[in-house]
Amino acid sequence: MAEKTDVATSDFENFFDKYNQGMSIVVEGAQADTGQTPKETVWTKNKARLYRYQTTAEKKQPVPILFVFALINRPYILDLMPGNSLIEFLCEQGYDVYLLDWGIPGDEDKDQSFDDYVLDYMPRAAKKVLKHSGAEKFTLFGYCMGGTMSAMYASLFPEKLENLILMTTPIDFNKEELGLYELFTSEKYIDVGTLTDAFGNIPGDMIDTGNRMLKPVTNYVGTYVNMWERIFEDKPMETWLAMNKWVNDGPPFPGAAFKQWITEFYQQNKLSQGEMKLRGKQIDLSKIDVPFLAIAGTKDHICTPPQAEAIMDLISSRDKEFFTLDAGHVGLMTGRGAKTSLWPKVDDWLSSRSGNGQS
Repeated sequence: MAEKTDVATSDFENFFDKYNQGMSIVVEGAQADTGQTPKETVWTKNKARLYRYQTTAEKKQPVPILFVFALINRPYILDLMPGNSLIEFLCEQGYDVYLLDWGIPGDEDKDQSFDDYVLDYMPRAAKKVLKHSGAEKFTLFGYCMGGTMSAMYASLFPEKLENLILMTTPIDFNKEELGLYELFTSEKYIDVGTLTDAFGNIPGDMIDTGNRMLKPVTNYVGTYVNMWERIFEDKPMETWLAMNKWVNDGPPFPGAAFKQWITEFYQQNKLSQGEMKLRGKQIDLSKIDVPFLAIAGTKDHICTPPQAEAIMDLISSRDKEFFTLDAGHVGLMTGRGAKTSLWPKVDDWLSSRSGNGQS
């Protein structure tokens, strides 16, 4: 009898410990040590930081890579954790890797616009990459909105660009391609002026809520069903914790840039129609003629494949490829297929196009 009682008590204590673990995550948020690849800061401007990743691997590729991320998410999704990091992988393959981190804007940054980021921040960061690396040209790698910014940069400043890679990057904002996203961007449903007047910078959790509501059952219910399953079945939690931390770690969206993003991109679709201007400078995507790779997820509901593929008919590059994976917006980078399909694809594509930029 005593032995059965001891077993029952042990089972109850185990259940209670796991329940406490789960509730701690629900209440306090996921905790994880992300972005662990060693790096140094080589340039700063306002809140932005340019990082160069440090590795003991031999630098085999003379053309450095500059990652540019979106304004509305933290870039450590690219360096999530050891063994699940695109940046770590590329460093190990011998690439010289840099990342432009936009940082966390304060109230004083509410007037920052795409004009500022594309015309001021990005050219200076690129110049620093070239000076620091000793290379003549660089590869620009943009993710999501950071890809849209990279496409605009590439059309305006093509001189030092060796290659351009865009991943899950919206270019065509035609309403027919937006899916449910139109509900959150149409002038029928959103008053951009009222929002920016009220908030200045748009809170990160407001942007996150809009994205999650595109798939509410999956994002709100499925996420925690998966968490409890992992806890009670003693499955590894590290990647889940890191991803959940990232999803809930969105910075504010600078008000002026938010206003542009919704009105000039989503509502007016200026970029794909050749009508986009930054400080009077025309954005002409046909001026992009460098080797080009676009990557999209077939299950992506934030940047649908047609939104990403549209650039293939707008650029002048003869060496261009549109590559898709059976994944969503985030799973493309960190899902099961990332290590076996995406990362090797990027390496194979770049390794044959990165030999002409050494000084």
